[in-house]
Amino acid sequence: MIYIAYHFNVEPRELGAEILLAELGEKAFESFEETPTGISAYVQKDLWTDDILDDIFILQSDQFTITYRKEEIAQVNWNVEWEKNFDPIDVDGECYVRAPFHPAIDAKYDIVIEPKMSFGTGHHETTFMMIRQILNNDMEGKHVLDMGCGTAILAILASLRGAKTVEAIDIDNWCYINSTENVTRNNCSNISVFEGDASILATEPKYDVILANINRNILVNDMDKYVACLKTGGSIFFSGFYTEDIPVILKSAESYGLSFENQLEKNNWVSLKFIKQ
Repeated sequence: MIYIAYHFNVEPRELGAEILLAELGEKAFESFEETPTGISAYVQKDLWTDDILDDIFILQSDQFTITYRKEEIAQVNWNVEWEKNFDPIDVDGECYVRAPFHPAIDAKYDIVIEPKMSFGTGHHETTFMMIRQILNNDMEGKHVLDMGCGTAILAILASLRGAKTVEAIDIDNWCYINSTENVTRNNCSNISVFEGDASILATEPKYDVILANINRNILVNDMDKYVACLKTGGSIFFSGFYTEDIPVILKSAESYGLSFENQLEKNNWVSLKFIKQ
């Protein structure tokens, strides 16, 4: 998948970057990165348009000085990046995430992930928090959905935690292929991997647990489909957004009969748990 990246220099940075981030979050941008001079924002090339910044109000404001450059970014080969920079991840002393070239250790949950070109190594705050959510919640005998599975790391941990069945879905073909490989690598025979988006989800209650680490816009857009296939009393865990996005997620979730349960935060990223009433 090819992305268009915008690298913004913002002055004054703190307030300007916060406002800019909020406005860009209303667009098709799906990920953001804070930089020393502002922020970088990323949008899939297929969703990019020439006028994507035309109605970003702060860019026209005389209270801020904002410049930017745009670039096209080809798919990153995460194998190469991981082997250069990756250290194994230890989550709460229970879950150990490593690459195939790392030695195994005596951990309760030892997960081997080779990311190739997929998101989900455990390094990012959102993946780390979702791992913690799975560790802190009962998966035994549950029917679980990992939506936007990336490397299938969350699906694999849910399986290791005793889930009866797990379905892992991602729209990206690389993620589908990589997830399938990682599921086999971790001997999780109860995980089924599918390529697609929320349109392929069941329309009747099917899952006890849904894991959705995506981004704010997709979560809000597809929340009705998630709720439709979640059993009454089931749990749904969201991540992939910032603390300032919480009111938007809460409003949408509550409108579909979800009740807020708890919240995790890490470096301004958030994970929220809801229960279907």
